[in-house]
Amino acid sequence: MSFSEELRREADGLFQAIFEHPFIRGIAEGKLGREQLIHYVKQDYEYLNAYMRIYGIAISKCSRREDIAIFQEQIHFILHSEVHPHQNFCTAAGVTYEALQGYPLAPSAHHYIRHMLTVAHEGSLGEIMAVLLPCPWTYLEIGQTLMEEVRPDDYHPFRDWISFYGDQAGDATAKMRMQVDAWADAATAAERGRMKDHFMHSCQLEYMFWDMAYKQEVWPVPMKAPVL
Repeated sequence: MSFSEELRREADGLFQAIFEHPFIRGIAEGKLGREQLIHYVKQDYEYLNAYMRIYGIAISKCSRREDIAIFQEQIHFILHSEVHPHQNFCTAAGVTYEALQGYPLAPSAHHYIRHMLTVAHEGSLGEIMAVLLPCPWTYLEIGQTLMEEVRPDDYHPFRDWISFYGDQAGDATAKMRMQVDAWADAATAAERGRMKDHFMHSCQLEYMFWDMAYKQEVWPVPMKAPVL
């Protein structure tokens, strides 16, 4: 069993909880509130911006062009492909994508990003890839699960979202898994342990991100903008 297979086996309970989350069930049934979709896109836009910056930190730690290329390909995928599922949610909510950009982070999104940034600044390349991997991997399996379960037709409001992650996210996830396995094979036992911890925490935070969107999570005490 490869290292990434071990990670997936240990995280199975978290993956299953994500598949059963009300937001994911809402995607499956085509029944999500407009404000839930808007909150998700606002937060995921900022999350993916941070995700790309973390790839940039990883690139700064690379000594081989082959490793740089891996992270560059992932940045390209987010910039030029992953806008499509966002557009699907925006269309369903009746808003433009541009109108949902530049909003402050909700608590769970803030926590998730800071978790990844800490690992990016303090960890090895293997640790960085391990902390990033749950995002594409959980989305891939969500898409595949819903493709098989729902078999969305042209009338399903989230057909494009489901088909994008079910069909197009596989290559990126496979490459990340292969790299995690390669770096884990060369890592010490202590580093492998950290890689596993980072992966599991990110899986927990993936669940929390969906929960944040479903509940339209905001900070508990409103903060007023400073008077200038």
